[in-house]
Amino acid sequence: MKLVWCPEVASKAYIDGVRALAGRDDLAGSAEVAELVAAMAGGWNAQLVVEAPDVSSAQSSSSPPATSLALAAAARRTGGRYARVLPEGDTSAGDIGSQADADAGAEPSAVVVGDADEAMARLDGVDLLVIDARRRDAAAVLRAARPGARGMVVVRHGDGRRRGAAASMAAGTRLVRSVFLPIGKGVEVLHVGVGKGPSLHSRGGTNGRWIRHVNHDTGEEHVFRRQ
Repeated sequence: MKLVWCPEVASKAYIDGVRALAGRDDLAGSAEVAELVAAMAGGWNAQLVVEAPDVSSAQSSSSPPATSLALAAAARRTGGRYARVLPEGDTSAGDIGSQADADAGAEPSAVVVGDADEAMARLDGVDLLVIDARRRDAAAVLRAARPGARGMVVVRHGDGRRRGAAASMAAGTRLVRSVFLPIGKGVEVLHVGVGKGPSLHSRGGTNGRWIRHVNHDTGEEHVFRRQ
């Protein structure tokens, strides 16, 4: 099995995300990034969407992250589960998240509190992981993520580094595609595959039998089998 893109559901989830953000000027983060991840959740028909927001900025502004509203709405569209991962001691951010769920008209999201290994171990089979790079344990969350049987899409946003997520994934993770999008402060998107095959981790993307190509205009990377 593998993740298969559905343009129709992506469009509907995108619209749901836009509606969830409409008329709100009190949200933390980029509305463009929020709308993007909503479309991704719908397009990949994500059944487990996990968000690791930067709760420190949300708490300081007492406003929910825009991504939380959009993802909650998108999860309702796909009929999937939406979970928010919070560091130990940041339970007050759960109140902000609960308000985000209510504002999006979604069922209350699961809130998992604890260190990265403990929290992600309780969320097996992630289809879409959205993580704010400004979060202090962002790298640990990425390493502890447990992909679903169809693979996983990782969206890392917030600091503009092109290879931040790829460099933080656990050893042995099969990265089949990577792209950097100039949205907000920059969005890195990774496709984590399942089974055997080439990986962008393999000696910089090539092991003698594979050729790595980078589109320097878009930042997108592809791996091709050498004939």
